Formats: sequence, C-alpha cells, structure tokens
Amino acid sequence: MIALSVNLNKIALIRNSREGNYPDVVAHGRTCLDAGAHGITVHPRPDQRHIRPQDVRDLSTLCASRKVEFNVEGNPFAGVMGSYPGLLPLVLETRPQQCTLVPDSDDQLTSDHGFDLTRDGARLEPIIRQLRDAGIRVSLFMDPDKTQIGLAKEVGADRIELYTGPYAEAVSRQSPELESIFAAHCAAAEHALYLGLGVNAGHDLNLINLPRYRTLPGLQEVSIGHALTVDAISMGMANAVAAYVNCLAGK
Repeated sequence: MIALSVNLNKIALIRNSREGNYPDVVAHGRTCLDAGAHGITVHPRPDQRHIRPQDVRDLSTLCASRKVEFNVEGNPFAGVMGSYPGLLPLVLETRPQQCTLVPDSDDQLTSDHGFDLTRDGARLEPIIRQLRDAGIRVSLFMDPDKTQIGLAKEVGADRIELYTGPYAEAVSRQSPELESIFAAHCAAAEHALYLGLGVNAGHDLNLINLPRYRTLPGLQEVSIGHALTVDAISMGMANAVAAYVNCLAGK
C-alpha cells in the first residue's frame, strides 16, 4: 500500500487571506483522514505565509488522536523569525512521526530541487542525528541522483523523498524526455532500496500523472497538497482524497 499524506498548506494559505480561522485547517485535516488519507503533511516557513506554528501543534494533536502519521517538512537551517521558532525546535516540540528536510530558502515560492549533500551533508548530519535520537524518522528531499542518494544514506537519513516536479512537467507537456526522466526516478528508487532507504515522493503529483508514478519501485508514501486542493474545488475535499487514495491503490 502506498500511503497518501495530504499537505494542508494551501488550506492555510486561503485562511491567511482573511482574518479569523476560516477555512479551519484542523477541520480540513479531519475531513481528509475521515476520507481515507493515511496522514497529514505540513511545510511551515519562517514567513508563515500558510502553515503557522500553532497549526503544527494542533495537527500533531489531531494525528496523535487518530494514530496516523504526521509529517513536518521544511528547511532545517531556517532560524527564528518573529513567532516562528525555527524548524528543528518546532519539530522536537511536536514530535511528528516523520520530518522531511528540504533545501528551500526563506523567500522561495515552493521547493524546486533536492539537497546537494556534497555541500550540505556535514551540516545536516548532526541535525539528522538529533531528530532520530528523538524517535523521528528523517527523510531528505532529493533529486533522482544515485550519487547524492548514496550520500543521503551516509549522513543517516531513513528515507528519501524524490522531487517529482520535472516528471510532472514532462507529463503535462507530453515531453519526449518523459521516458528518460521516469527511468531515472526508477533507477534512483531501486538504488535507495538497495541501500536500505525508504522511498517517498512529492511535488506536482496529480490524478493525471500519478497512475504511472505509483508503479515506482518500492514507493511507500506520496505527499500531495496543491493538486488535491485544486481538485477539491470541483470534487469536494472528501471526494478528492478518496480519488487519490483509489488512484494509489490502482483502482
């Protein structure tokens, strides 16, 4: 079974466009879990443009009450900014089952590349150790590069999350490069499995490109937010979640 973790950032983004708590991020998380999602993902950023620290705390409580996975992702090097305490303190406070470390800058619109561990590996290693010592599984956001994936194993990661943006773009453009891109992802996944790493994936996955990507060797989990939220506008949130769960199950 490939787990679906629903990213709630876009729900928080809509909420933050007005005063108050509408739409309610936790209520939408509850709807997603009721509809069959296997977990919840959030990506808090220092500017708090969408998910805020209190959302992380509240969703941690929700996931604990449902005994489902909570995945907090973000830049491990982001420091304190206003009421944002920094990723590592927030994760150690809320103790999610998984922390996905992502190399995005504070002003980046969205994640668009994996780690270069020849540059960042030494800085990441003590962070990964601290998270694992706290009982938190660590996943690193990675491009489908076998050399870099080997370094992910060396610095202590438990899993990798393959960045699927180029794959999704190739599908949407019907690019002649699609076959080579997908082959690279399959080779990367197989190499990760050989090294003993788990395999997650995410970024721009949707109901069009997911049926093929779900066949990736050893794929354990996908986190999907933007496309699922867009589909929910026409389908309803519960129906959209069910559609993605069914897609991952090959139905």
